[in-house]
Amino acid sequence: MVRRPGKAPAVTKTGAAGKARAAGKTGTIRKALVRDVKEVHSLINEFASEQEMLPRSLNELYEHMRDMFVYEEDGGLKGVCSLHVVWEDLAEIRSLAVGLEARGRGIGRSLVEKCLDEARELGVSKVFALTYIPEFFRLFGFGVVDKSELPHKIWGDCIRCPKFPDCNEFAVSKVLR
Repeated sequence: MVRRPGKAPAVTKTGAAGKARAAGKTGTIRKALVRDVKEVHSLINEFASEQEMLPRSLNELYEHMRDMFVYEEDGGLKGVCSLHVVWEDLAEIRSLAVGLEARGRGIGRSLVEKCLDEARELGVSKVFALTYIPEFFRLFGFGVVDKSELPHKIWGDCIRCPKFPDCNEFAVSKVLR
């Protein structure tokens, strides 16, 4: 999850049926396609350059493209979020980014809801995220947990982070029903 310092996320209620309504326009949430990867790369790395999320290489994004949902509106991508299955009972919501011009319209919320829906469909029982904004994830029923409760497998990303080992992200998790 990303944000500009001093700005709280603006969240509105929208369904996760694949569409989010915002400011009189309708965008579509869909699985990412190969053609989206370079635009996703730019969106994610814009925030990574501000050290608000981990940078992702094009190679990594192509390898994990099937994990990604994108929010498309007026022919452009306004947001992205991934659901990465870690183990038989655990998945991570990662790489949530919404373009600055599209913030406060419920796009991030709709993307997270779509990832949670997919986790349920896949039979995953628990989802976690690493975030600077735990209050955003509380809207979905996530609770803050100690990072030591997360499997060691996730630390591969942490080791690549320029903030490691002095990370100020929060670990949040939710048991799915």
